[in-house]
Amino acid sequence: MSARTTESRAASPLQLALFWLGIQAVWGALLGISLQARTIELATGNALLAYGRLATAGAATAAVVQVLIGIWSDARRRQRSRRVEFYVLGAVGGAVALAFFYNARSFSALIVSFVALQAALNVAIGPYQAIIPDFVSTERIGRASSWMAALQSAGNAIGALAASFIANARALGAVLGGLLLVTCAVTSSHARTIPVRETPAQAPLRVTRPFVDLFLSRAFVYVGFYTLLGYLLFYVQGVLQAATLANARLTTGILIVSFTIVGAAGAALAARPSDRTDKRLVATLGGAGFIIALLLFIVSHGLAGAVAATVVAGIGWGVFLVADWAIACRVLPAGAMAAAMGVWNLAIVLPQIVPPALTTWMLAHFSLAAAAVAPRAAFALALAETLVGVIWLWRLPRSLIG
Repeated sequence: MSARTTESRAASPLQLALFWLGIQAVWGALLGISLQARTIELATGNALLAYGRLATAGAATAAVVQVLIGIWSDARRRQRSRRVEFYVLGAVGGAVALAFFYNARSFSALIVSFVALQAALNVAIGPYQAIIPDFVSTERIGRASSWMAALQSAGNAIGALAASFIANARALGAVLGGLLLVTCAVTSSHARTIPVRETPAQAPLRVTRPFVDLFLSRAFVYVGFYTLLGYLLFYVQGVLQAATLANARLTTGILIVSFTIVGAAGAALAARPSDRTDKRLVATLGGAGFIIALLLFIVSHGLAGAVAATVVAGIGWGVFLVADWAIACRVLPAGAMAAAMGVWNLAIVLPQIVPPALTTWMLAHFSLAAAAVAPRAAFALALAETLVGVIWLWRLPRSLIG
């Protein structure tokens, strides 16, 4: 029996991807709901400005840690490591940091715990992104990737639901931390018992103009996405005038879960066109849907309008993600794909820094931070950011992306 056949039977895409469920549940709870809600509870000044400082500090930490740990884990991999030590360290550290985050009694403590959480989880995330090429044969990468995408959506939905319905902060932290540890244990145990693929020969990473254009396009679109996600609770509380913070949390969680579910439908719709049509066109249609949704958010005054905007945004986002990945597989250099994917992922990490920093500056500069229009202004900025990203995508040559 060949080594490839043994690997094919031994490696379970579900078990390899399960840790992604736990990680994404944490982000689903924090980035859309808990980070904003805890800021409102603990910040002594303007909550929008305080949220901007908190989110910026956390995302900056994530960017630095992920790059440094990624380099270290690649070196360990060449020494036959399975990278499991990084998964375990990140999960344990993340569970501890979650407990401190949900038990924080001051805004300073909240900042420290969130920075620690970002550092811990990104110790795991950087090495974990290489788990498919580490253990899955080339002909099965598509199936394994589909499990990663499915469990990412499921994790985001679980986290948003947990943050919406579990009112006790300590209980919420325990649930998220427990899920993180359990999923890490399943994935780590499986990774220890299956054949690891041969370490690929190192190849220099060449940063070409198409690589840069793809990176910038993706970064601008994700800046728009994280601006919407980051200020959605403030929109629900201020524009939709939720009666209490608990009601605002619940409504925001329902909107995020709806966005996630509808996004899966959008991804299914885009699968075949991404293979048969100009991928830039498919990505543009998805981005256009997201832009229309932001317009609906801006002009809406009630929950019905926000729900309609959420549905349109979810479909557009799902379409964009499929085309985005398809383009990357054509543009990124095959001889250095792992390193290229690590750099490419910074187009998601870095945009987590820009929205709170840029939006905070805009609201403060134009004296809008205390105004009821502040969330609408944030969404208008998200619209402009997304539009730039979609337009930038057309700098890629048609002959390169297929």
